[in-house]
Parts: sequence; C-alpha cells; structure tokens
Amino acid sequence: MYLSHFGLAEQPFTITPVTDFFYGGANRGATLEALTYAITHGEGIIKVTGEVGSGKTMLCRVLMERLPENVETIYLANPSLSREEILYSIADDLNLNLAGSRANEALRALQNALIEKYAAGKQVVVLIDEAHAMPVETLEEVRLLYNLESTRHKLLKIVLFGQTELDAMLSLPKMRQLKDRITHHFTTQPFSTEAVNEYLMFRMRAAGYHGPDNFTPEAVGLIAKASGGLTRRVNIFADKSLLAAFIGNTHGITVDHVKAAIGDSEPNTNRRWLDRLSDRRRPNSSNSIYWVIGGFALLVGIILGGLIL
Repeated sequence: MYLSHFGLAEQPFTITPVTDFFYGGANRGATLEALTYAITHGEGIIKVTGEVGSGKTMLCRVLMERLPENVETIYLANPSLSREEILYSIADDLNLNLAGSRANEALRALQNALIEKYAAGKQVVVLIDEAHAMPVETLEEVRLLYNLESTRHKLLKIVLFGQTELDAMLSLPKMRQLKDRITHHFTTQPFSTEAVNEYLMFRMRAAGYHGPDNFTPEAVGLIAKASGGLTRRVNIFADKSLLAAFIGNTHGITVDHVKAAIGDSEPNTNRRWLDRLSDRRRPNSSNSIYWVIGGFALLVGIILGGLIL
C-alpha cells in the first residue's frame, strides 16, 4: 500500500530473506568473507549460531550465491531428517540413484561420487539450516559424513547454522566427537543502534527510495531497543512504521509511528513495555494500524458496491 507513497519499487522490509537486500555492515560482510575462506581453504566443520531472527538464513542464502563456481552447495532446510534421510537427501542432490540401497551401500556410493568430484576439481559443501532442531542421532551422522575422505583430503565440507541451543547440544558428552571437529565458529550478533540506522536506510535505498533519511533518530532508537537489534524484528517494526506514516500522509517516520507498529505487532506484550518508556504519549494513529486499513477497505467496498448497483 505504501510503495508509491515513498517512491519504492518493492517492499524493503520483508521477513523472507532476499539476497539483494543483504546488509554487509555490523560484521556481516566480514563473516561472509571468513565463511567463504573457511569453506574453500580450511578443514573441519563450521558452525554459525545466533539468536532467533538474527540473520543466519540470510547469511546462508548469500553464501550459496557467492561461493566460487567450483563449489557445489547442498542446502538442507529440514531439521527433522533421520540419520538415514540426511544421507539419501545429500545423495539425491548429487543425482545419485540409491533407491533400495542399504545405508552402508549408500555411504560407499556417496564416497565414490565425492572422490570423482574432487578429482574433477570440485568441492561439495552441505549447508544445514536450523541445525539446533536436528535429532542427536542425525548430528552424529553428520560427523560420520564429514569423515568421508580420499587418501589425503576430506571430501565433504559441512556448515551448521543454528540457534544458540546448538551450542548446548554440542556440549552433551555424546556430542564430544562432533564438537571436536568444529574448527570455525561464527556468531550473528544483534545490531547496535548505529547499525540499525544504517540498515534501515540501506534497505530503503535498495528498494528504490531516493529521498533524505526518513527515520528520525528517536524512531531508530526505539526500533533498536524494541527489536533487541534482531533483523527480523527490525524488519517487522520498520514495515509497520512505514504503513503508519503512509496512513498519516507523511514521509518522516517518528516515534509515534514506531509505537503504533510495536503495539500492533505484539499488543499484549509491547503495549505494557511502551507504557514504561519516558514518553508516554499514545500514537496519533490510535490503537492499531489495521483498524485504519480495515476502515479504508470498507469504504472502498461500499463505493464499488454502489457503482455496481
């Protein structure tokens, strides 16, 4: 609804990872470069952890796009795979027909295929998203897959992306062998207020905005505080703040617009939190952004209905 109002070509703050909107600040770009180097030059399993909504999946998607052409990527997004299913999933991505094969036969066929790829100058990396939700037995299978090797080199690179619960899982005694094989560990840290400000305007301009910075410092500070610096929540609050400004027919995003966005996102929790802020003024847009949208839609419906009659 607000795209033309702000001169945008597309939505700047979706919660679906869009790689064109990858923000390289706040150490994200450096982490991407380090991941690329670790995959192409290093050995050992790689682990990337962070809080919910801190940008791990975005980092994973961008990594897939920017790895060298000689690196084949296998992306596993289903954390509930059994230890046999993860083996067959990897084989399927390598176009191996292992239907009816027993697990040990499938493992041998997979190793032979990886040896052929290595001889052809190819590397294969498995990117496992939501690894914290994997069964312990499946994570143990990951360790066994990492052990596949030629006479001198490991044949499969593995990167685990997960929430901080993954660290707790790896601390279990039964996970010691897997933990010992993790040689690189990266963390997606929450954004600072300064980074939130840069992030907001980076995504606005990436979506086609050409005007001056339109989030006031106070609005940025409130988004940073309410979101905890987590990108998914920043996106939710920024998107609804733009909607509130559109409804108010203004281009500047103020604290009142952000308050409306926060209150509308999680009304039971955030409205109490907002009441504790030093500025206790209620947003002019009243209790919910979507009451206004609903009223607007109803009015349009009545007009159209009259025209049809």
